[in-house]
Amino acid sequence: MVPAIDGTAFRRGDIGPAVAEIRSLLDRLGLLNGSAPRQDSFDASLELAVRAFQQQRGLTVDGIVGPSTYRRLDEARWQLGDRVLNHRPGALLAGDDVFALQQRLLDLGFKVGRVDGYFGAETEAGLRELQRNLGLPVDGTCGPATLKALNRLQPRVSGGAPNTLRAEERIRTAGPRLAGKIVVVDPMPLLAVPPEHEARARADAIVGDVARRVEGRLVAIGVQAYLAGRPGEAYDDASRAAFANRADADLTLSLTLDASTNPDAAGVASYFFGSDTHGTRSSVGERFAGLVQREIVARTDSADLRTHAKTWDFLRLTRMPAVRLDLGYLTNLADATRLSRPAFRDTLAEAIVVAIQRFYLAPEVDPNTGVLQFAELREAVRQPRA
Repeated sequence: MVPAIDGTAFRRGDIGPAVAEIRSLLDRLGLLNGSAPRQDSFDASLELAVRAFQQQRGLTVDGIVGPSTYRRLDEARWQLGDRVLNHRPGALLAGDDVFALQQRLLDLGFKVGRVDGYFGAETEAGLRELQRNLGLPVDGTCGPATLKALNRLQPRVSGGAPNTLRAEERIRTAGPRLAGKIVVVDPMPLLAVPPEHEARARADAIVGDVARRVEGRLVAIGVQAYLAGRPGEAYDDASRAAFANRADADLTLSLTLDASTNPDAAGVASYFFGSDTHGTRSSVGERFAGLVQREIVARTDSADLRTHAKTWDFLRLTRMPAVRLDLGYLTNLADATRLSRPAFRDTLAEAIVVAIQRFYLAPEVDPNTGVLQFAELREAVRQPRA
């Protein structure tokens, strides 16, 4: 495949061999009928196909093939058995074939970590365990012999239940106290507008202020809270996920604003890792996103745009529960007015910290949404353990 280099993006009106390759891949996926006046032209039909692909794959739907969409197109062409799969540190194999292998191993009862389409160390360990159980050479490589044996086996479980149970058990074992836990707060730039635009600076100031308020509250109750860079600094998703992984965070939360050409677009939305195409999602990420979303909606008059599964690299590459939170639309007058008020930003920070606490509470002691206050959390921290 022709690589997307240095952030190159292809869009309607572009012409060239990369566009022809994009068209070929989308045609292979059944999203194009194959007929076009020019195979190397990015026309309206190709844009619609790109949008459909992005929707299916949990990407930002903009009809533009940037590096992220380019990578996912490349991943989508691989089916299990098309190539030999193994662990390559520093250059992990990724694709639909890896998704399929991970799901098969998980259904057979082997641990693979998150089903994310990356052939990492945990997937290799699960594959080695399968090979050991079947009397195959234990090399951690999914080649013809391993694939043939794998296809003869019937799954013992299905639906990702083992991963869900293991994730929930880790949360339960961590206990309800936040003190000592590690949380990364990631102030993300408003990428919908260019860096030099005045709205970008306003968005950075708002998001940075909310992030610092969240950080301050968390530190006050004994959490090791880290800001992932300074507000306004533009890191790619992979770099931001790597920061959270290096911090060995228990939770990570990315804060940002949105913008739209439609001035009526408004509200707050949250996102967690999940792919309907591959039938996988982070159950604990989904629960965390739901808690944050409900706390904010209960405490403010922001419109509820709900929670959604996405496969953005920030959510896909983090090893812990991760959520991206869109705090509102800077292009909507009501949202922008609310976000400009320090008291409103304080309410957002309060809601986020309370949601983090509720994430670790057992269902029988979890308070109603919108009820718990930060002052109560501080008081609970001061109380001696039983």
